[in-house]
Amino acid sequence: MFKKVTQSLVNQIDPKGDLVPVQSILDHEHFRLLCLVRRKRKTIFCPSPRYKRTCYRFDDVLLPREDDKSTEFLFLNEAGQGSRQFTVKKSFSDKVDGSLSLCVDSTRVKVQGAFSLSKGWSIRLEKNHISVPRLDALRTERKLNVNHSFIKQLQKTGQNLYIVHETIENSEETSFEESTKADGSFAAQLYAELCTKGTRESNESIIIPKGCTLAFRAIHLTITDGSWDLDYFPGEISKKFVSDGFSQGTLGTLKAEVGQNLTILLKLSSDLCVVFLRAIKGVMRDRNLFHELSQKMEAVLDETDSCELKTESPDLKDLLSSLQDSSRHLLKLAGAITYTLDALDELTENQLLLLLESLEEKIVSQQLKLVESILENDIESRKGGFSVDASLFSFSQEKDEKITIALVGMSGVKLQKDGSAVCTEEAFSATAALYVSLYVLDLLSNSD
Repeated sequence: MFKKVTQSLVNQIDPKGDLVPVQSILDHEHFRLLCLVRRKRKTIFCPSPRYKRTCYRFDDVLLPREDDKSTEFLFLNEAGQGSRQFTVKKSFSDKVDGSLSLCVDSTRVKVQGAFSLSKGWSIRLEKNHISVPRLDALRTERKLNVNHSFIKQLQKTGQNLYIVHETIENSEETSFEESTKADGSFAAQLYAELCTKGTRESNESIIIPKGCTLAFRAIHLTITDGSWDLDYFPGEISKKFVSDGFSQGTLGTLKAEVGQNLTILLKLSSDLCVVFLRAIKGVMRDRNLFHELSQKMEAVLDETDSCELKTESPDLKDLLSSLQDSSRHLLKLAGAITYTLDALDELTENQLLLLLESLEEKIVSQQLKLVESILENDIESRKGGFSVDASLFSFSQEKDEKITIALVGMSGVKLQKDGSAVCTEEAFSATAALYVSLYVLDLLSNSD
């Protein structure tokens, strides 16, 4: 829920800017002013910048000055001005009542239902920043410690480094709550298991402590021959750095990206596919397992000495053990798993539940073909409706059809039974993430 709050917040206060939401409340302390962060590889399904922590601050990798002056002076704003405070409010309430008539085996069935969603919050925020000119002036006063182990490792792996220079923090403890209630057939929009008569109520809440970093801005730090500098125009060189990546929204580019990141999975034995699938299903159900596997794979890719492929989780134990024995292909396998996790992370919790249901119903292969057909219509630049092959939308059970409608609908594509469809402006990235997720699940579940 923390991710929902921070993304919603950024969409409200900086919808077209470069403010980045913090993804996890567990990491918020690592995105404060002067924290060093690394940029995750861009993907087609997530073209916006994403960053990961390093556990280091800028002070940690600079040589001390002779006068022992710290970087605290950077926090003093010009003209004695303090940090800016402001309040953001949001409320939303929706309720739908009605009936739905279905014709099944020449028998007309009328189903009634209702769906309601309510959420609201008010949060007082504080903006803190270090002016970039003042940060830039530090170059002549503090030199980089090129012998620092972190800097050496960074240069060895060729990764880019960024400095947090602006943050949006919570100035007082705030509670967030969201309530969803669904009765009858309308719940099919959200939950596969409620396609028939039934009721489900969901309540989520989180308390965000005072001083929690919710969003931030970062600037690229360049390191050349032992000196450091700030890159003011990162967009001009984003194609140059492999770790940042670059992508355009077309199905052909997406398939090329999938091939580049997931080809190694095609070489897995059927037994290993079962192990991988069990782990992926585990992280889809449990967010804690998701974070655990993600951190371990990042540690492998960063080639950290502290990387231990051990766990107490039965869902992950066999996978990590197999990776430990696959030293030859470890980096490629870790990259494939990370790419898969990044795609799954773009899906909603309800989509993950629907994907698990789809695996049980053995309809993932057909869903993959359908989503591919949707992406063939260049939905990123398309305006208005389009159509897909109606035969791809023909399932043996009505339940499977409803699961699929709900699954693609949450990615911004509204499908009709005749194959006609309309999509939102943001549908391509979300549908691309769904395509990657379905591709991996289909590959692993059909290894025999």
